[in-house]
Amino acid sequence: MMTFPAIIIGFFVLYLLNSIKILREYERGVIFRLGRVLHKAKGPGLIFVFAPIDRIVRVSLRIIVMDIPPQDVITKDNVSVKVNAVVYFRVMEPQRAVLEVQDYLFATSQLAQTTLRSVLGEVELDELLSSREKLNMQLQEIIDKHTDPWGIKVQLVEMKHVDLPENMVRAIAKQAEAERERRAKVIHAKGEYEASENLTKAADVISTNPQALQLRFLGTLTDIAAEKNSTIVFPLPLEILNAFKHITKDKKENE
Repeated sequence: MMTFPAIIIGFFVLYLLNSIKILREYERGVIFRLGRVLHKAKGPGLIFVFAPIDRIVRVSLRIIVMDIPPQDVITKDNVSVKVNAVVYFRVMEPQRAVLEVQDYLFATSQLAQTTLRSVLGEVELDELLSSREKLNMQLQEIIDKHTDPWGIKVQLVEMKHVDLPENMVRAIAKQAEAERERRAKVIHAKGEYEASENLTKAADVISTNPQALQLRFLGTLTDIAAEKNSTIVFPLPLEILNAFKHITKDKKENE
């Protein structure tokens, strides 16, 4: 039968074992002793928490990835879109994260949602689609400024998806198609202009030598002859007829 001192020792050993806490490398423990927070957070490794005098709040120092659910946003040019994003942040000062705000995870999530709606509501749709990097930096600066008193550092904010209404998608597609057609017409016009300049220069060169025009004509016939299903109407050059006229004239004179 166990004696009273043995029972006391047993309870004391169990109390000590229950007071031992092990914190991982990325964890810190904010200790409240009789309701007052200790000067410095404990951990990592082996620490003692003497309940009920002490109470521990574990805080992770790893980067937290928080998804911002899709938010209904009305842009500056009155287009309704849904935008979701992701926030990367970490706790830099565990004591401030516990003391300054009731739930720093919930508070950061709500702040990110409201900031996303307010910032994107001040830009037009074209800027929202084309200047994401600029808007991401602006969101990161605003959220980080408001979470800094909580001991939280916001490292990155990225918009993941912009959900446009179906009619707006069709309008953007038509706009893109019209822009492509405009560019194609401009390029075609520039090509015609450059070709006309080169043809003018070529005509000036050929006009100095009539035989060059004949050679160019024969080269064109060679290109056409490559197509076997083509019928070529070969005009008789006037120079040949003139040659026959001279021969006939010479014969008459000799007679």
